[in-house]
Amino acid sequence: MDSVEKQAACGDKPREECGVFGIFGHPRAAALTYYGLVALQHRGQEAAGITSTDGTRMYSHKGLGLLTDVFRAGELEGLHGHAAIGHVRYSTAGSNTIQNAQPIALATHARNFAIAHNGNLVNARFLRIQLEDEGSLFQTTSDTEVIAHLIAKEGAGDLVDLVARAVQKIEGGFALVILSDDELIAVRDPFGLRPMVLGKLGDAHVVASESCAFETVGATLVRDVEPGELLHITRHGVKSIRFAPRRARRMCTFEHVYFARPDSDVDGWNVHSVRKQLGRILAERHPAPGEIVIGVPDSSVSAAAGYAERSGLPLETGLIKNKYIARTFIQPSQELRDLGVRLKLNAVRSVVEGKRVILIDDSIVRGTTSRRIVRLLRGAGALEVHVRISSPPYVSPCHYGIDTAKEEELIAARHSVEEIRQAIEADSLEFLTLDELMEGFGFPPASPVPFCNACFTRHYPTSLIDQTLNEGMEPIRIGG
Repeated sequence: MDSVEKQAACGDKPREECGVFGIFGHPRAAALTYYGLVALQHRGQEAAGITSTDGTRMYSHKGLGLLTDVFRAGELEGLHGHAAIGHVRYSTAGSNTIQNAQPIALATHARNFAIAHNGNLVNARFLRIQLEDEGSLFQTTSDTEVIAHLIAKEGAGDLVDLVARAVQKIEGGFALVILSDDELIAVRDPFGLRPMVLGKLGDAHVVASESCAFETVGATLVRDVEPGELLHITRHGVKSIRFAPRRARRMCTFEHVYFARPDSDVDGWNVHSVRKQLGRILAERHPAPGEIVIGVPDSSVSAAAGYAERSGLPLETGLIKNKYIARTFIQPSQELRDLGVRLKLNAVRSVVEGKRVILIDDSIVRGTTSRRIVRLLRGAGALEVHVRISSPPYVSPCHYGIDTAKEEELIAARHSVEEIRQAIEADSLEFLTLDELMEGFGFPPASPVPFCNACFTRHYPTSLIDQTLNEGMEPIRIGG
């Protein structure tokens, strides 16, 4: 699917990155991995896969589509063993082909291992060129294979040591799960850009992108994996290894604003609670002259609840989401593309007709979907539509694992708030400020915060090595 088709199919929201899950020490490891991935399906709907091991042999199955598309004919029964890793994918790096589905398995003279990755590297292209110059052959266009080759090229020795050395050479956002015959390794990037949690299920140890996966499989959340931490999980238990010096945390704010499930706890904050507090702040600082409050489902419902609670206005279900429309790959005409929002959302006329509506959403990226929703509400009889956004204007693309438009396609990068209001045809429009967003997490204005807000500020926590390379400049070599 090219970028135009993706925009048509997915609207103008930032797209989910990927989700990873791993378990060690359970006789039904593959089945539990499947159920864990079901809970993480919101993080990627283009491909899915699971690799398991029984201690002597590894078993894999992966394919394109949702989990129910990939595992539909008894494939889980063939994934034997006590340990497994799994992945749901959205193609932030590399095209959506079966070759790029994960986990990626590698066989070397020393060992076999499989790897799955959530995130995006800012030096993947540079490292790939270096590895190809040294004789590596690539089968995919995913930056995950770059990591696999770096591990393989570290040579002989314990896998955990090879991984610890290899990940010191990569830059960007990454949460990795790596499986061999007798061990599971989990790694989180030094800034904590991508989330990862550790849990326990009886005697088994579990890792995942979000804690909601633990609730699904019956596991208990133990803690977040620390930025720059590597977990080595074997039959002897869990060993924590720090592979990078401690740095200031830069966790992705957008996990709480949009990506993560409301029932997840991410880095100590419950997602629903944060979103509800952002809605309260919106009501206090950016009130609107409306009669009812509605949220764009599903990610903005919590913020809408907070806005309604603080404003004293009724919270209504004014938009219904068709939960059976997950992907729309075929968009044969512009006319059908324009109808795309109606496939996913429907206005409830009896709720909005004759009303001044306050519409709560989490972000505006290109503005096209926002305009269609405003028109949808007006078409259902809304007298006025006042839009309030529970984050600051989105002005810069993410380079760490979230698929967003190029900067020139981001409406807030080119237009003022008033110009955006006119473009989406709203009666009024206001955003949270960055200080107000951070206040939702409990941080006072101008205080240091442990978040990456680059999409709102253009201030990235790492150098953008591949972008420099794309512009024809010579990048600094990373590692040995």
